[in-house]
Amino acid sequence: MKIYYYLSESEKVPPFSPLKHFVVAKKKISDVFEQLLSYVKETSEFVEALGNIATKDQMMEIQTYADKLSVIKEVLARRHMKVAFFGRTSNGKSTVVNAMLRDRVLPSGIGHTTNCFLSVEGTDNDKAYLKTEGSEEEKSIKTVNQLAHALHMDKSLDAGCLVRVFWPKTKCALLRDDLVLVDSPGTDVTTELDSWIDKFCLDADVFVLVANSESTLMNTEKHFFHKVNERLSKPNIFILNNRWDASANEPEYMEDVRKQHTDRCVNFLVDELKVVERDQAPNRIFFVSAKEVLNSRMQRAQGMPETGGALAEGFQERLKEFQSFERRFEECISQSAVKTKFEQHTIRAKQISEQVKTIMDAINIDAAEKRVAALEDREYQKDRLEFVKNQLNLLIDDIKKKIKAISEDVESKVSVAMGDEISRLHVIVDEFHTDFHPSPHVLKIYKSELLSHVEEGMGKNLAFRCSSAINASVQSSQNYMIESMLPLLPSAAQSQVSMLVPNRTFDLSYDLNCATICSDFQENIEFQFSLGWKCLVHRYLGSVNAQKALTLVNKNFQTSQPALPMAQTPSSGPPSIAAPPNNERALMTQEDLMVAMATNVASLTSRASMTVIVVGGVVWKTVGWRLIVLSASLYGLLYLYERLTWTTKAKERALKRQFVDYATEKLQLIVSFTSANCSHQVQQEMATTFARLCQQVDQTQKELEADILQLTTKIDQLEKVQMHSKSLRHKATELEKQLEEFTNQYLQPQQ
Repeated sequence: MKIYYYLSESEKVPPFSPLKHFVVAKKKISDVFEQLLSYVKETSEFVEALGNIATKDQMMEIQTYADKLSVIKEVLARRHMKVAFFGRTSNGKSTVVNAMLRDRVLPSGIGHTTNCFLSVEGTDNDKAYLKTEGSEEEKSIKTVNQLAHALHMDKSLDAGCLVRVFWPKTKCALLRDDLVLVDSPGTDVTTELDSWIDKFCLDADVFVLVANSESTLMNTEKHFFHKVNERLSKPNIFILNNRWDASANEPEYMEDVRKQHTDRCVNFLVDELKVVERDQAPNRIFFVSAKEVLNSRMQRAQGMPETGGALAEGFQERLKEFQSFERRFEECISQSAVKTKFEQHTIRAKQISEQVKTIMDAINIDAAEKRVAALEDREYQKDRLEFVKNQLNLLIDDIKKKIKAISEDVESKVSVAMGDEISRLHVIVDEFHTDFHPSPHVLKIYKSELLSHVEEGMGKNLAFRCSSAINASVQSSQNYMIESMLPLLPSAAQSQVSMLVPNRTFDLSYDLNCATICSDFQENIEFQFSLGWKCLVHRYLGSVNAQKALTLVNKNFQTSQPALPMAQTPSSGPPSIAAPPNNERALMTQEDLMVAMATNVASLTSRASMTVIVVGGVVWKTVGWRLIVLSASLYGLLYLYERLTWTTKAKERALKRQFVDYATEKLQLIVSFTSANCSHQVQQEMATTFARLCQQVDQTQKELEADILQLTTKIDQLEKVQMHSKSLRHKATELEKQLEEFTNQYLQPQQ
């Protein structure tokens, strides 16, 4: 408890007024609430920016705290110490207020002068004014009497109305410290005590009961304070026994009357209201003369002696008593106002700070858990990306080898199958049936259709022999690719892997292109007697030497007809070889012909016809000319037989035999090309499937890389969230320290 010295009335204001305690506390708690509100707003913005990290309830809770703190901050700004004066009519309530204000601020006088509630508070303006309830109009008051008359004349004002009087702070030091004095009508002029209490008393810090020392406490006064005590817990009540100057007329009864009043007041405070302990009750009871104090102080303000004028005996004691009341009143109201105005708000601020700190802890924990999960997920994605890359490299080498092996196998199968089909080409040709005629136009159409038939027939046979096995091999390889690469595919593609490989049979195209390779085929279906000299020359000399021999015989012909490629005689069937170019032809000399004939004669023993000649020679020596006639007859009959049997069908058969020999030679030339082409088709089909799968694996890698980048960003954000939440939690701790310091300094009982 601070000690204040009141040496004389000339020392109008103590060195440090106890009311400053409230002002300093108010500024301190207002600053703390300003910081707390700013902190909660910052926290609210932080939580709103978190997205899914913070829950909707957390955001709403913090926003609610911000709204509550804004309201409390505004309430604190309007907070002031409030003392309410009550008592019966003409007990001097207004005079007591004026004495404390050291001026005639409120109307006072004999009789019922205050007909409504009047509050006096300080204003920074230099001019006094008043405001009536329900109006913000500033009404000028020149004198207190004019105010009193105005109140009496205003019929709209009743006892339950409030008139706010604003008095310049420069004229009254008491009003500089957020103190509001409330004067009331007499408690004996109304029955609406409950409404008075609810409207004017619930926020009062101190109640002053102004009693008349010339009488005693009345039931109306007691009844009012009983009701106040029901609404408020142990209100601070001071009792002023006013007009104590009347005791100077009867000094012999002064102490007895004082004791009588004191006992009754103590019993009222202790036994009836139970608002103070008995040993403290006398400190709440004072015997004063407000009128004397007011006059004395006004005299002093005018530069006149304080004791000037007619003052009753014992004035100095009554003045000290009034000063003692003011000192205790200021100490009490300051301590009480700080506690009643700020304690609950301080407690609420601590709760809000604790709740926000709890939310920050929850966000920090949640962010930490999500960050750990994100770190684990990122490591998993990195491991999977590395696995996909390594596995893909291994599969590329493996599948390339598999594709190569299958391609080589296909090439081998097609080559063997095509060789078999070429060897049985005569079967396909014999199966061809259509109209035949040796005319050039019909022959052209016939050969064209024959080529198409051979193309189609060989294609079907090759497909029948190879396609099923090749297709099964391709599908097996494709399934192997899918099974091997399925773990590497994106999850979306794994369920739709069938779309990556079309569910169709692989159609191998053999594309023999017979029309092109056999386009220069020229048939020879002219009649040729099997024992004619040209056939015999061809038979015994060979096609090349026979041509040279025939050229030698026909020396007059410089240009001979080009030999038909692969031509065949009707009887023997061996193919003829095309003649050499004109610029390379040379006439056969006699010597060359003899050498060729000798060479061929050496092989006559291997020919059946040579046997006939030898036998014929022996017979000729034996029988002579008869043999010649017989031979000529047989020769003629044979010629006639062959000539008659050289029909259209025979010509067709000859053409087919010539075509088979010619096409066989040509097809042999494209066996390797066709098998390589089929191998390339298989390789292309499998490579296409593998490329589709690789594209999906690339998509997997891209998705994994994107996920890793996203997780890295998320981890950084969560780390920032953790740091920010920790920083905000630290701010909450600092604010709690300030609130605790305020509690210890201003709300705890002083030692």
